[in-house]
Amino acid sequence: MTLSWGQRLRSATADRGRLCVGIDPHPALLDAWGLPRSADGLATFADICVEAFTGEVALVKPQVAFFEAYGSAGFAVLERTIAALRDAGTLVVADAKRGDIGSTMDAYAQAWLGESPLTSDSVTVSPYLGFGALAPALDLARENARGIFVLARTSNPEGGGLQQSSAGGVSVAQSIVDDAVAANADGRDTVGLVVGATRDHGLDLTDFNGPILAPGLGAQGATAADLAEIFAGSTELLLPNSSRGVLKYGPSISALREAARRDRDEIEAALAN
Repeated sequence: MTLSWGQRLRSATADRGRLCVGIDPHPALLDAWGLPRSADGLATFADICVEAFTGEVALVKPQVAFFEAYGSAGFAVLERTIAALRDAGTLVVADAKRGDIGSTMDAYAQAWLGESPLTSDSVTVSPYLGFGALAPALDLARENARGIFVLARTSNPEGGGLQQSSAGGVSVAQSIVDDAVAANADGRDTVGLVVGATRDHGLDLTDFNGPILAPGLGAQGATAADLAEIFAGSTELLLPNSSRGVLKYGPSISALREAARRDRDEIEAALAN
């Protein structure tokens, strides 16, 4: 029997902890690692990350934009990176933040959750054309035992004005949480949320039992010790994300691996208390 997305996540995090490490090859990091701002530099960066993180963490999150910036050559690197991670048993969260309607949303779903060279275990999506517009991605994720992470309360300061605005007494972000609760009524945890760990999110997560991708650990100011308070009652499938906080230790593979282990172990210790 095929495991559901929720079961796959629980198995992976039980083995290798809840940390999700980002692969964010932005220009400043390429410079810091002594790599050229080119597709070749991108490929070396990604290869180092794959070697450092596989077997150490449950999830890795490539930031698609930094690959897309190099056009088709960048996408080729991304395809190889996703395949290498998945072949090694690491779950991939493609941070693509896709969102559209109808046949366009269906095409995005096929790219990231179907059977394409970009196929990942999960993908980030934007619900701001209406939660219902995500149906093609949700349906395909269910069919293939994959997941979607829906932007609810993001870590950027600009997000609050929209996400915390309300109609009828319910904030936009809370309405997304409520829609995710309903979508997960089948128990497969297909729909996850993106909720930033860097500030009070103001959400009622009482009824949400699915995965929460929580960016903001490390460079954006959140610490492992903050997590239990910020996400009280919602930590079973909490997936704190650190990107620059780990990547600053590159290009040394051993230093990257040790940084990921340290963050992973700090998270597990903080959430166990």
